[in-house]
Amino acid sequence: MSASAWAEPQSKLIAATRRDGLGSRLLAMANAKSVADAFGYRFGFTWNRRAVSDKTFHVVDVVDKIFSAEFIEKHWLGARIRESDFDVLDAAALKQFGLDQGARQRHSRGWICDDFRILDPFRGDEAGLFDTSRALLGFGFSDNVRQAIDAAARNRFPRPMAALHLRSGDIVRGKYRTRLVFGRKVIPSTLARAIVSELSSMGLATLLIGEDRATLDYLKAETGASLADDFGAGAFEDRTLRAFFEMALMARCQRIYAGSSIFASIASLMGGIPLVETKTLFDRSRAAEIILDELKGHQADYHPLEAAFGYQAAFLNLEDRIDPARARDILGKARGLDPDNDVYALKMASACFREHDYSSGEAILRSLMTTQFRARPQIPLPMMKVLGDEASGGFVLARDFEFFLAAANAGHPCAAACSAWIRQQVSAEMKPALALARLSVSAEPANRMFRKIERRIRRGRKPKAGRLAKLRWRLAGLTRF
Repeated sequence: MSASAWAEPQSKLIAATRRDGLGSRLLAMANAKSVADAFGYRFGFTWNRRAVSDKTFHVVDVVDKIFSAEFIEKHWLGARIRESDFDVLDAAALKQFGLDQGARQRHSRGWICDDFRILDPFRGDEAGLFDTSRALLGFGFSDNVRQAIDAAARNRFPRPMAALHLRSGDIVRGKYRTRLVFGRKVIPSTLARAIVSELSSMGLATLLIGEDRATLDYLKAETGASLADDFGAGAFEDRTLRAFFEMALMARCQRIYAGSSIFASIASLMGGIPLVETKTLFDRSRAAEIILDELKGHQADYHPLEAAFGYQAAFLNLEDRIDPARARDILGKARGLDPDNDVYALKMASACFREHDYSSGEAILRSLMTTQFRARPQIPLPMMKVLGDEASGGFVLARDFEFFLAAANAGHPCAAACSAWIRQQVSAEMKPALALARLSVSAEPANRMFRKIERRIRRGRKPKAGRLAKLRWRLAGLTRF
């Protein structure tokens, strides 16, 4: 831990403390530094000094490899801080923070500033208070990182260039592909061909940035787009250094097209260039039809999970505009490519329930639940975890809950068991969830799976915090009902 960063205890501290990916940490740091600069406070950040064990998708190297010794000495607070010593600074608090000097005096140590969107409410003259680009460019990076950034900056593109960020990673191929709300972070690779063509008609060449080399090579061969390796990225074998090279290379483009990608946001700040959504090129319906046409003709050219994500993206764009039969067709193709992703079966069942085709939806649930229970007779089943999953401040499948409940009330036991689980995750009140669980048991008293689900519901919702509460909950599971 840097002694300098904790010096001057009478001076308030704005701290960035995120522990996720490289881009997320850098953006939080840039926001926090710009706020600290605006109000004359100190800036500090936390970062790991030991290697991160899982770097499958997130690139997070140790602090000494990313920042200079001088920057670390001045601003590094250690791997973690005691968060209870700080207040949390969000957009609403910052509004008051900027206008009410008295509010600032009530705090002792400072504020944690980790909200990506904290500066969004500041528009017009207020926007000039915070300069995140200047804050980011003022970071003291290590010599190796600086060399990667400088190498990218020396490139001169032969013609006007737009960057297209094709994020993949854990959202397309990893554990987060069940979380549909994360899909907005990604431009499907199956849409890239059309984007490159559209940009070409606007007089722009395309720089493709992404994580899967096979997909990038295929798209380059098909479209003539450029890759980072065409401009020297191959000289940086270290993933962290390559990431900085690619962000700096994107920063030299005229604009960046991306989903809600933090990686692309950092590149945008580096270059002071626009970050643009693809909806400016195609509306949601048109994008969906382009993806479906691409998969109709070229599905075999894509990795199965890339193709499955394409179907997922198309479905989400069309969900409110298509009938259940077409919804099931699109979701069925996605499920065929990614059979381990339970979200597709759950959305197929919901599509049936929405049109009051309860028998078909129930059959989908029964097949999935029975298969999983036979493989591992423990509750919650994997599909139940997906059904009750939370992300981005809400439930991933929240819009489908009412259709499951309608099927339960129509007397379908699998839908009732699922609705019991949903109700327990949504509310701590046990009675409504238990009543739904008992519907499934009453319908099929000999069904061991339904009995175990009812028993699990009677234990109550698993506590998210508190050692004693968690211990009591575990002990309750040992009790025979």
